[in-house]
Amino acid sequence: MSNRIYAGLSRRTLLGSAAYLGLAMAAGRAFSQAFGDGGGLPPADGSLRWLDSGGQKGVFIKEYLTKYGEARGIEVVYDGLPWKEIASVLPLGIRNGSAPDTFNLPIGMEPSVAISEGWLQPIDDLIPDFDNWKKAYPNGSFVEGINVFGGKTYGFPFSTERRFNNALLFNQDMMNEAGYDHINADRALTFDEMREAARKITENSGGRSFGFIIGGAQEPRWGNTATMLAQRGGATVGSSGLLEGMDLKTGEFAFDHDAYVAGVELLLAMNSDRSVFPGSLTIIAPQAREFITQGAAGMIIQGPWNIPIWEEKTPNFNFGVSPGPAPDEASLDNPVWVMQLPNSTNMMWLNAKANNAQYAGDFFHWLGSLEGQLAYANVASCADPAIFPETIKLAQLSERAVTMLQMAEKRVRIAPNPFVRNPELSKVAAAYVDPTPNLAQAVQGLFAGQLTDVKATLKKASDARNKALDEAIAKAKSDGANVSRDDFAFAAWEETRDFGPEDYAKQ
Repeated sequence: MSNRIYAGLSRRTLLGSAAYLGLAMAAGRAFSQAFGDGGGLPPADGSLRWLDSGGQKGVFIKEYLTKYGEARGIEVVYDGLPWKEIASVLPLGIRNGSAPDTFNLPIGMEPSVAISEGWLQPIDDLIPDFDNWKKAYPNGSFVEGINVFGGKTYGFPFSTERRFNNALLFNQDMMNEAGYDHINADRALTFDEMREAARKITENSGGRSFGFIIGGAQEPRWGNTATMLAQRGGATVGSSGLLEGMDLKTGEFAFDHDAYVAGVELLLAMNSDRSVFPGSLTIIAPQAREFITQGAAGMIIQGPWNIPIWEEKTPNFNFGVSPGPAPDEASLDNPVWVMQLPNSTNMMWLNAKANNAQYAGDFFHWLGSLEGQLAYANVASCADPAIFPETIKLAQLSERAVTMLQMAEKRVRIAPNPFVRNPELSKVAAAYVDPTPNLAQAVQGLFAGQLTDVKATLKKASDARNKALDEAIAKAKSDGANVSRDDFAFAAWEETRDFGPEDYAKQ
């Protein structure tokens, strides 16, 4: 089945039929009807506890998990925490036996590591009619090395990674006044245009507003932004985790690639022009997002989750969206790459010592059905899109949300993932120790003026990460893993299209 958002439904040819319209209505019906009588579930052992990173998906989970609890007669506890708190709270809970039944893994923690540490259990035997349930998912949703390990399914996916995670969002009125009213989902800014737009927005406001803002107190934002700018410049680099900044054609980290250097220099140029909100180093992403709606800044590089938040909280705010900027006009159509179809950060994992594992599996079963996916799509919108592409056709989405989804369909491609090619690389990830400064710290330090010489700083960070990876590979090999640096290189990758499961055999 196609993964494309607006493709035909293949075997699910229900669109437009009374049966499918009935399904759309059923997505909001009482859970007691949607779930049946729950026969076969054991008595609950305390509360069903769920931990994730919140956001728009958290709005949905909090509402529907509560409805599920009412239908099943079980108490539920939902916690949505910032990633920094998950990174500290979850490991402590695992150690002392108080971790929730199901949770997001901390950012940067490979699932294979969590499995080897005894954190997780597979979900295959906990989801009713598992084989048929799994077959209903789009191709690429369950991948060995991503959420399947040793043939067992560990990670539950319900949203897609095919989204423009670092798009440009802007105050439309300010952008128009700056002379860039033609910028939209089909026409991004060049680097020079973005610098000029930021300067004009600042000047036009008489100092009351600034051209650009970033939640710079959140260290990963610097690495994420720099990597998107590098990809738009043609750098064939990974987008996240251990693979961020790795040239996937050579298997070497390339933070000093000319496209990285140009992207960082754009951020520094806007700062030197005094076009960047002066408190950017001390605020987090949600604060930066709110300052945009208050008129304190005109442009921000963030994700599609801003759209439903802004439309709900500030319905009169006039804003636009476009792909992230590119170095020049010849680069405007360059794609950005994500590492797999299922959204890894939203993926839910089941505690190996969960008190209510079968109830978690029961809820997964519903959320991974077409009915559950439609209910989810109506709430999550474009922020964390449903992984079933056909739900987008019937979901009640705003014009901007549809635009963002279409932009992702046009610009976002699936890159090769070394962990899929060789699952034993999980042992490399377990042995890997990230050096300091890493990419995000290097870019943040350059922006703050604590570091100088962009090319040299990025090369130092790149060299350090290459060395750290070599050491991790050596450690994994000494422990018996069959791994090498060659596992990370995909020389024949055609970067303008999705790298699918069938392509690994061709490399």
